[in-house]
Amino acid sequence: MVSGGDPGVFAMAAALCGEIETGPQAWRELDLAVVPGITAMLAVAARVGAPLGHDFCALSLSDNLKSWELIERRLDAAAGAGFVLALYNPVSRARPWQLGAAFDRLRSHLPATTPVVFGRAVGRPDEDTIVTTLAAADPSAADMATLVIVGSVETRVIKRRGRPPLVYTPRAACGASA
Repeated sequence: MVSGGDPGVFAMAAALCGEIETGPQAWRELDLAVVPGITAMLAVAARVGAPLGHDFCALSLSDNLKSWELIERRLDAAAGAGFVLALYNPVSRARPWQLGAAFDRLRSHLPATTPVVFGRAVGRPDEDTIVTTLAAADPSAADMATLVIVGSVETRVIKRRGRPPLVYTPRAACGASA
C-alpha cells in the first residue's frame, strides 16, 4: 500500500491497522512495515521558515470519522493553549464550508494579525504557498491538496526585500524563564 506524505499522519497506516485489528486472525500474522515519509506540515513549514518552531498540534478538519462539534472543541483548546495549528483536510467537495468556519472560530481566540500559511501540493510541480493573516485568510485558497498552518500569538513574519517572507515561531515562549 502506498500513501502520500507520512502514512502514519492522517493517512493509510492507521486505516490499515484498523483493518488488521477487526479482520481475520490471519491478518495479525502479516508482516507490516510502516515507512515514514515527510508530513505535509513539515514540508509546508520548511518552505516558509519555521512556523512549527515551538509547540504545535495537527488537526484534521474532516468530519467523516468524528463530529464537527469535536473539531470545534479541539480548535478552541489548541488556540486557547497557544499552539500553532497544522490543519489537514481543510476542505472537500462535500464540506467546502468547514475551513471558513474554523477560521471564524479561531478569530475569537487569536489576533487578526496571526500569520496563516496555505501550502498547496508542496514538493510537486504545481506547488504554491501563500502567507497571509488570519483576518485576510480566504478559505477558497485551499483544496484537499492544501495544508494550512495557523500561527500562535507568538508566530512572526519577517519581510525580506526581493525574497519570500520567513514565518517562524520562536523557540522560547513569552514569559518563559531561562
